[in-house]
Amino acid sequence: MQGFLWQAFVTLFVIIDPFAVLPMFIALTRSDSIIQQRRTALKACVIATVLLLVFAFIGDKLLDAMGISEAAFRIAGGFLLLLAAIEMVVAKSSGIRSTTGDETAEAEHRDDISVFPLAIPLIAGPGGLTSIVVLMRQAEQISSLAQIGVIIILIVVLLITYLSLLMSDRILKILGVTGTNVMTRVFGIILAALAVQNIINGISIVVRGFLHAS
Repeated sequence: MQGFLWQAFVTLFVIIDPFAVLPMFIALTRSDSIIQQRRTALKACVIATVLLLVFAFIGDKLLDAMGISEAAFRIAGGFLLLLAAIEMVVAKSSGIRSTTGDETAEAEHRDDISVFPLAIPLIAGPGGLTSIVVLMRQAEQISSLAQIGVIIILIVVLLITYLSLLMSDRILKILGVTGTNVMTRVFGIILAALAVQNIINGISIVVRGFLHAS
């Protein structure tokens, strides 16, 4: 179980990537006071936490209700994570997780950017939602303690994200543009490996089921 929980932490930390949110957060809150920035950071992290916890607890039931197998979700989730990983590795922006031009323009003209784009999709994006459902399904096969462990890890990662937003100016000054880009790309490589492993695991489940049926 210890190995699984470590994998869960790496997966959630890499896919949520607290440092990748910083440039966008600074850009969108540059005219706000420190108090407003803190409120925005808190609200964004709370919303992202609630959304991810909802998916953690009912995502599995939604899959069962729709007749989606674990293998199918692992393979689909693996491909989504792989796309996110490729985007992180080859991204041309300075560590900013991508949003479309229309989304960025809309965000710049919104008074409250905590929901969009900070909470969704920068913190609780498709990769994070997919990962938490997959991890909770894997944890269910281990023990209830493993499920509790995944939830605690998720909260810890989101707490790190919140603290990094509060210290965004200092962190970016330390890392700089080059440091942020390097970290994003390293995280992208790790995430790509995790994504491929998810795909392999999903295919293995399908093959075992086929062999068992035959």
